[in-house]
Amino acid sequence: QVQLVESGGGLVQAGGSLRLSCAASGRTFSSYAMGWFRQAPGKEREFVARISSGGVNTYYADSVKGRFTISRDNAKNTGYLQMNSLKPEDTAVYYCAAKTPPSRPSWYEYDYWGQGTQVTVSS
Repeated sequence: QVQLVESGGGLVQAGGSLRLSCAASGRTFSSYAMGWFRQAPGKEREFVARISSGGVNTYYADSVKGRFTISRDNAKNTGYLQMNSLKPEDTAVYYCAAKTPPSRPSWYEYDYWGQGTQVTVSS
């Protein structure tokens, strides 16, 4: 199993930046693809970004492309989501998730989840 813990959320003004971290423990983190998802109140969980187990391949939702960057440091067992130019519509609980390769955009294909971290963007 893999245990995931997100951190780095908070309140930020529109146009600001935040970096989310996802610390992994348990089985070898480098064996797993990783994704970031978010869920706003009253809305379904949606795909944000995903990264291959080795960190070479990355993919983004159209809504965050060019503003968000997913990365990982397998030596530190940690994944990241750098969020720039934040907008009020980015407000949500952000979750990191892991699955055996390959990465996928569908949240239901992921086996391991963190508890989530709240991101609030004020206008």
